Amino acid sequence: MELYKQTVNLLKKEILLEWRSKYAFNGVLLYVVSTVFVCYISFSLSAGFKNTTAYPIVWNVLFWIIMLFASVNAIAKSFMQESRGRLLYYYSIASPQAIILSKTIYNTLLMSLLSILALIVYSLFFENTLGDPVFYFLSVIIGSISFSTVFTMISAIASKAGNNGTLMAILSFPVIIPVILILIRLSKNAMDGLDRSLNYGHLGVLFAINAIVIATSLLLFPYLWRD
Repeated sequence: MELYKQTVNLLKKEILLEWRSKYAFNGVLLYVVSTVFVCYISFSLSAGFKNTTAYPIVWNVLFWIIMLFASVNAIAKSFMQESRGRLLYYYSIASPQAIILSKTIYNTLLMSLLSILALIVYSLFFENTLGDPVFYFLSVIIGSISFSTVFTMISAIASKAGNNGTLMAILSFPVIIPVILILIRLSKNAMDGLDRSLNYGHLGVLFAINAIVIATSLLLFPYLWRD
């Protein structure tokens, strides 16, 4: 019960700070919109990509690449932007499990909202027919959760190593590559309108990865926190 109260209070604090500044949200949203627009202009000027509707694979892969880098920009600052004094204050009032859980939940909410807005903007610029739009939307939400859990844990580790961005990229590579490959397959099946039962295996793997990452975060973060 104490863990629950601490997590909820820290989550409220994260949401309140973001609501006041909107630094992460506005910055990542600007990145997504500008990247989509640049891609749209580039494809429009290319002779082979005058009609992106005929290229569902390009449509799908490009969307996940944009979301991958948007996730890095949004979540990398989870711990890196915290001052040493604020971290010391957290150490005195909350458990490390509550801190990592609140960060993960906050990043999940932030990325889910940004992913929905990104999908809307992306669909406006790049028209494409979704065979199963509901399941594609579900894959986007699941992808947001996966990116949030992985990058939150890596951000916590990198913050204890001198806020080394290169270290974050190296540590996240072995985990995020399988995730992005599964998400591309999952969303491509949704675009083609295939039977949903074909995606149950992909969903199971994603849920397993998320569970392992969250469990690892809860086990390892207290040791990082004491350091």
